[in-house]
Amino acid sequence: MAITAEAVTDSMLASMNNAKHGNRPYPHWFLTSCLPEDAIAAMQTLPFDAPALDGVSGKRELHNKTRTYFDTPNMERFPVCKAFNEAFQSKRLTKAIAEHFGTDINGGFLRVEYAQDVDGFWLEPHTDLGVKLFTMLLYVSDEPGHSDLGTDIYDADKNHVARSPFEANGAMVFVPSDVTYHGFEPRKIPGVRKSIIINYVTSDWRAREQLPYSDAPVRH
Repeated sequence: MAITAEAVTDSMLASMNNAKHGNRPYPHWFLTSCLPEDAIAAMQTLPFDAPALDGVSGKRELHNKTRTYFDTPNMERFPVCKAFNEAFQSKRLTKAIAEHFGTDINGGFLRVEYAQDVDGFWLEPHTDLGVKLFTMLLYVSDEPGHSDLGTDIYDADKNHVARSPFEANGAMVFVPSDVTYHGFEPRKIPGVRKSIIINYVTSDWRAREQLPYSDAPVRH
């Protein structure tokens, strides 16, 4: 059977309803079973090459030229990317996201990145504050040794506080603010750490080619 936007939406809504909510050091949520099983399986086998770090890490923007998005060309190539984007653009899911997580994404634009991190990757603490209205970090890979590869969480002074669970089809969600520090502490990465980064961004987002619906803001 084909993977549909409706099935992705149904699965996301069920996952959100069962999410675990925490407030320390800032409001965040941990989700499980985000996507239908056939969808997460398809995500795990997308034929994108993991980019080489060339000894440089700390910020994703250092490797902008090799980053991968669920943009218009990839929506045309891969049905799972199309179904995923259609779900996260739909009024049914965007309305639920806005209400459940307490963020105003109306008028924002969907941006979806397929991240593949290899050994040597790390991220300094950062907040996502600025043009990002919502952040969801959806974990994809299920290779041995990946259970400790979750997102690191910091307090307002950038002290390490916690680490999110990392399991395939699980996710961490937060609404960017001036205290939502998160990153990735340097540690061994066996194989390729795969995740999907879902954002809704404001109209000030400059790289319009990354957006699957660059002329269609969210309306719910």
